[in-house]
Amino acid sequence: MNWCHYRFRSVWELPAPPDAVYAVLDRPEEYPAWWPQVREATRLDEHSGTARVRSFLPYDLVVTLTERRRDPVARVLETALAGDMEGWARWTLTSPGAGRTRVLYEQAVDVRRPLLRRLALPARPLFRANHALMMRAGRRGLAAHVRTV
Repeated sequence: MNWCHYRFRSVWELPAPPDAVYAVLDRPEEYPAWWPQVREATRLDEHSGTARVRSFLPYDLVVTLTERRRDPVARVLETALAGDMEGWARWTLTSPGAGRTRVLYEQAVDVRRPLLRRLALPARPLFRANHALMMRAGRRGLAAHVRTV
């Protein structure tokens, strides 16, 4: 088993129409306004940017994101990740009913930061819990944000 490889999957149910949620997720440079653990996000050009994230544990991860798929009709956003983590992340939005959105977030990454690689085995449960806390805060922040948009 590669202890530096992680796969994550989160499902969020939001009381907002899918197109409204997609519009927010399609502007990653604005994530810090509603997602506390996304400390910085900067667009480099139309298809790429950088982000600095930090959850409960005292370390920042810096990644470069490059668009792989941007499909407003299918409501899918997918990006390649490079830097402290390498891999991909994808948002897929569906509508379970009128005015509601089911958000599926999937991510597959390999940790590249040397300290995190050394701690991969003993700290794996902490890293997974750290990610879960970040995703919970993201869901709450996005739900509140789309109510005000």
